[in-house]
Amino acid sequence: MEKSASSCSLVLLEETKKTPLLHPNGACGYPPAASNGSLVPLTGVGSGAGACAGPEKKAPPAVVPYQERETWTRQMDFMMSCVGFAVGLGNVWRFPYLCYKNGGGVFLIPYMLIVFVGGIPVFFLEIALGQFMKAGSINVWNIAPLFKGLGYASMVIVFFSNTYYIMVLAWAFYYLIKSFNSTLPWSTCDNEWNTPNCIEIFRHQDCINGSLANDTINGNMTCAELANARSPIIEFWENKVLNISSGLGETGEFNWELMLCLIAVWVMVYFCVWKGVKSTGKIVYFTATFPYVVLIILLVRGVTLPGAYDGIMFYIKPDWSKLWEAQVWIDAGTQIFFSYAIGLGALTALGSYNRFNNDCYKDAFVLAMINSGTSFFAGFVVFSILGFMANEQGVHISQVAESGPGLAFIAYPKAVTLMPVAPLWAALFFFMLLLLGLDSQFVGVEGFVTGILDLFPGKSQFRYKREISVAVCCLLCFIIDLSMVTQAGMYVFQLFDYYSASGMSLLWQAFWECIVVAWVYGADRFMDDVALMIGYRPFPWIKWCWSFITPAVCMGIFIFHLVNYKPLTYNNTYVYPWWGEVIGWCLALSSMLCIPVSILYKLVSAKGTFKERWAHLTTPVWGHHHLEYMAPDLRALTSNAPGTEENKVIIFESVM
Repeated sequence: MEKSASSCSLVLLEETKKTPLLHPNGACGYPPAASNGSLVPLTGVGSGAGACAGPEKKAPPAVVPYQERETWTRQMDFMMSCVGFAVGLGNVWRFPYLCYKNGGGVFLIPYMLIVFVGGIPVFFLEIALGQFMKAGSINVWNIAPLFKGLGYASMVIVFFSNTYYIMVLAWAFYYLIKSFNSTLPWSTCDNEWNTPNCIEIFRHQDCINGSLANDTINGNMTCAELANARSPIIEFWENKVLNISSGLGETGEFNWELMLCLIAVWVMVYFCVWKGVKSTGKIVYFTATFPYVVLIILLVRGVTLPGAYDGIMFYIKPDWSKLWEAQVWIDAGTQIFFSYAIGLGALTALGSYNRFNNDCYKDAFVLAMINSGTSFFAGFVVFSILGFMANEQGVHISQVAESGPGLAFIAYPKAVTLMPVAPLWAALFFFMLLLLGLDSQFVGVEGFVTGILDLFPGKSQFRYKREISVAVCCLLCFIIDLSMVTQAGMYVFQLFDYYSASGMSLLWQAFWECIVVAWVYGADRFMDDVALMIGYRPFPWIKWCWSFITPAVCMGIFIFHLVNYKPLTYNNTYVYPWWGEVIGWCLALSSMLCIPVSILYKLVSAKGTFKERWAHLTTPVWGHHHLEYMAPDLRALTSNAPGTEENKVIIFESVM
């Protein structure tokens, strides 16, 4: 069977004894064994397609080492792991706040639009890429080796994410332990960490009406002094949990109680991950589903409280004027890329453990709807409680609605103190918070470790390689986390949160992922690969998004972030010093620069003209499983080809 060498994108070697391999550059020879067990491009063997006219009889073919990749015990393990990873704290503490801030129900219009033009296409791309290449976040870019820097960038991002995200779990675990008291420690002002300005009940309305005797509150504070008063929950958070200093430069001492909580959650994460997806897939059934049980319980309780209706209406009431503000669309796009966990490489790692023929297209849509649905549902839970809280304090709900740690560790703990049997509701809430973050954390660690282990498949005979790799990863992250359990820990946490693993870094990563797959490897070509896996071609809209719409959305939001950049502040009062911002930008650039630096290094170190270098470096490096799954599908195409059954070459073209 004669074919031009330039028309080939992949050659599959059938089970023969002495059959040459034809490579797109026209080289002829046997496939050498790569360090990762893949077929690698051949260079310097033969001289063009004519060199492959007959079988080489001198040298036997090299044996390609291959280790069977671990797979999920059942497909539901994969689904639950993705739910556990993507559905996290951002759905509960960030989406409801953004929804009310950006026009209530109106926010759902830009949100759902960007879900379909940005969120789902990239979500599907990462899962499908991992499933097709059967590799973690680094080796998955063997599909276009020149852009392997994308893998290193995602590893940097997920490492930073694993490092700082676990602090939220440490705080939640600390609050959970403190909930097992007859009186919640953040509900009173008679503790050692409280100040003279602490007041349990703010009676603003009584001061306005002038109904207080002697204009005093609780006998120790006048109405004039009420502006400087502080609630016990804020003092518990800042003075006890954080013991916060006056700035980033004043590290102070360690919080030993918080450090013990940090050690405890890292131990939990380690024993969830150390045995691989076989154990992770089982644990996640509980950690991914139980938070929904708690959310339903809290919703039932929340809607029965006075003021809940006002809170829910405040959450969903549309403000149509917001639809024309650019910030609303930016917030929608940023939230989707953040909550869908795009660009971290963990989705790619999870997809790599799928069966090759798994219908990842259907999975992507189901998982995306679960993610966004959870965000919307959590809003009803949160704002029913905040409506009750505003009603109890006699203030407008906008004064109690907060985002981030403010909602999770200030507003909501305050709300549970106003409920009957407060310790029970506090324990339920913080247990839910712990589980929401725990599955996101250990899947993030799983993604990082998978990427690392894929780089060293040749040493697979070492029995405890995975256990030691997970331990080293957890220990390294813990050492960095020690800076976050000091008195300046919150300032360090915000630096990581603002610069390292959200916003611009994720948008930059998603932009390049779409460009490489759609324009370097080829959108049509990858659609064919997906069709080979799932048995049908996805809707063309996905291809158009990869090629045009999603990169434009990512770059548009990225540029908006740069143009409207504002220096980082804490609590709208403390402005970070210049050297703090330098550290932040170093965290951001450490991942973003991986891509251009890697491209330049590979191009400079390669040989030949620029066209030859580009052609060589963008030629995919295929794995053993591609032979296994693709060859049977192509036997029918070559059954009538001249030659014997013992000696023939199967050519796999780019369009199947």
